[in-house]
Order: sequence, then structure tokens, then C-alpha cells
Amino acid sequence: MTRPPDIVLYRPEIPPNTGNAMRLAANTGARLHLIEPLGFELSDSRLRRAGMDYRDRATVHVHPDLGTWLRETSPHRVWAISKQGTIRYCDVAYRPGDALLFGPESVGLPDDILEASWVEAVVTIPMVPDVRSLNLSNAVAIVLYEAWRSLGFPGADDGDPDTTGRP
Repeated sequence: MTRPPDIVLYRPEIPPNTGNAMRLAANTGARLHLIEPLGFELSDSRLRRAGMDYRDRATVHVHPDLGTWLRETSPHRVWAISKQGTIRYCDVAYRPGDALLFGPESVGLPDDILEASWVEAVVTIPMVPDVRSLNLSNAVAIVLYEAWRSLGFPGADDGDPDTTGRP
């Protein structure tokens, strides 16, 4: 089955952001990959609270380093998400097997990763000038949903639209 691109969090630092990404993975069918070291324990109560009861519904893999993740998953293409990107996230032609790589909250992805030969391109989310960054889990949601939309929302249960006008 086709699914959304994988979510890859490189050295995440803030438990609620990872919990929110876990919840997002469960709701979209994406796989979540966490690259160590993590800035928290997976048993952290803030992670559990943000991920709530989605932990058992999400596919989460923890990898000791980026090289191990690359060898174990062999992503089709890796899109590095950074404020330094030159391509807007909505201008990418996503394909099954792609991976979306996000950096740690405090510093983003390091230059050596942004310049790595295995990175397809560095993608950005447009923002107004003079604003530092978006929250990590918000950035993951923005890019993942665009990628999933562009693939036709594979695996989604759209059901019949509600014609009553209720949300």
C-alpha cells in the first residue's frame, strides 16, 4: 500500500513536539523515525501526554544515528526541511518512498546534512521575514499533509462527505 512519506526527526529535543508528530503519524499512516540522541526518554510524561493514546497506533522506529537509518530504510528520496531551503514544500513532486527530514528544535539541520549527497534537495516553508522559525510539530504537519495530499491521500478513510454543513 502507498503511504505518505516517512517523517524523520533528527535528534529531537522537545517531548511534546515528538508526541505531536507521533499522533500525526498515526492519523496519516506515515512512519515516524527518531534519530538519536533524543533530548528526552520515550517514557517522558510530556511525550505520552502529547501523543496520548496514539503511541500504539503509530509506527515509530528509533535509530542510533542517521547512517543506520539510511541503511535500514533506504528511502527513495530524502527531502531536508530547513529555513535555508531554496524550494518551497508545495513545489515538490512527492513520490511513494520519500522521507521528510527535520532537524532539532534549537538549531535545525546541520550544514553537513543539508549538503549531503543523499539529500535530494533542501525544502523550505515560506514565512514572513525576521521570524526565527515554526514549531517543529507544526512544520511536520504542514509538509506531511502537502505530501500526502499530492499523493491522493492514500489509505485515508474519506467516507461520504457530510452534507449537513456540520464540522
